[in-house]
Amino acid sequence: MLQIDNLHATVADNAILKGLSLTINAGEVHAIMGPNGAGKSTLGYTLGGRPGYAVTQGSATFLGQDLLELEPHERAAAGLFLGFQYPVEIPGVSFVQFLREAANSQRKGRGEEPLSGGEFLKLAKEKAALLKMDMDMLKRSVNVGFSGGEKKRAEMVQMGILDPRLAILDETDSGLDIDALRVVGEGINTIMRSPDKAVLLITHYQRLLDVVQPDFVHVLAGGRIVRSGGPDLARQLEEEGYEAVTA
Repeated sequence: MLQIDNLHATVADNAILKGLSLTINAGEVHAIMGPNGAGKSTLGYTLGGRPGYAVTQGSATFLGQDLLELEPHERAAAGLFLGFQYPVEIPGVSFVQFLREAANSQRKGRGEEPLSGGEFLKLAKEKAALLKMDMDMLKRSVNVGFSGGEKKRAEMVQMGILDPRLAILDETDSGLDIDALRVVGEGINTIMRSPDKAVLLITHYQRLLDVVQPDFVHVLAGGRIVRSGGPDLARQLEEEGYEAVTA
């Protein structure tokens, strides 16, 4: 599904990714862990097409397409979803309207018919219930007045509505209490655990992985993946720290 080969990327002329390679197949969940400044968020932003993240070398192919040649909205329409560590607030824009516009924009990009108002509300209620989120919350402005946990759950509702093929989730566990962590983790499993989908989780901690249970864990340090393994690698990192594993 996703093939990254020798990817180099810079931010403000600073080299951050320095030869990162990774293959993610359909049906797989991969977790990337690593110390601060290793390039984890840069990887997510680069794959998502965020302005200011320049690829200087290497390639990234998604579902047979050259991902790096696509505009951000084209990457989204192709089935890539990027979840942010800090979801932004958009005052004055109804979350429900935002989600409907996003869903229909992607459907248009794929040559599909738009969802009617009734069809969309039925879908939104279903996904909100899955994340234990009151629909009244989604009638408010995007993320305005939401707690950290509510922002993350709202983002998972968005992921459920957009129904991507590949979800790149940047520290989705950040700001979540124990109960919200389980709700979000189970939401990821329900929405994305499928033979034709895949997930790339970027996280610092084992706690989300206890719920989502990745197939592969990778350690990113110095702009490249320095070690890969199964779930036991995450537990080793939790016990020993990054230095012991990357030395």
